[in-house]
Amino acid sequence: MTGRRVAFFDVDETLLNTKTMLAFWSYWRHHHAAHGPAVTSGGLTPAQLLTLPREEANRRFWQLFRGVRTEDLMEAGRRWYEEYRRGDGAVIVSALAELRRHQRRGDMVVLVSGSMRACLEPFAAELGADLLLCTEQEQSASGVLTGDVTQSMIGPAKARAVRSVMAGLGAQQRDCFAYGDHASDLPMLQSVGRPVLVGRDPVLRAAAARAGQWRVLPSVAGSLEALREDVAA
Repeated sequence: MTGRRVAFFDVDETLLNTKTMLAFWSYWRHHHAAHGPAVTSGGLTPAQLLTLPREEANRRFWQLFRGVRTEDLMEAGRRWYEEYRRGDGAVIVSALAELRRHQRRGDMVVLVSGSMRACLEPFAAELGADLLLCTEQEQSASGVLTGDVTQSMIGPAKARAVRSVMAGLGAQQRDCFAYGDHASDLPMLQSVGRPVLVGRDPVLRAAAARAGQWRVLPSVAGSLEALREDVAA
């Protein structure tokens, strides 16, 4: 596998047209109201977490699942995704079309996200992604979540993961791609030779303008099924 080109994709609002953790939390509370607290240990609801820096919000979010069995969360994630994927605006069409083009060229596709495996694994499986790098929740020996994480995948952590994958594959930085929509994706985008901005984040727009060579894709939402039909045609 040495020398392969790699395309790294953020997920939330880059490929999927949602913030997966918040969307899943709404689903979880509706279907599993008896499980876990409604607020973090600091008394914050998921909506209030959005007022915090992304890294801090992400860290506190996992407290909401303290005491939940991992297998229950994974099953709920599969059910949530099966429901979500049927929506008319489930995906960002331009980025997902790029992912399919990379696959047709034989490039390795890696999803890199601060979200949880329960939400992302069904999506990665449907796409046929080669690798999923995400935040990993800590669990006890009996398979119960502690509310902490063993690995975060936010901001600089994404860049470190991307560089590690490229080094392990012998992939050249100049030949690799990264796609992101948010300022927290900037370290990842700067780790490859071919960064692509999805949407209109002002921090990333400024970085793209300074570099003068970044591609910019529109963040128009569409149907997963409609995109599949377009590709087949």
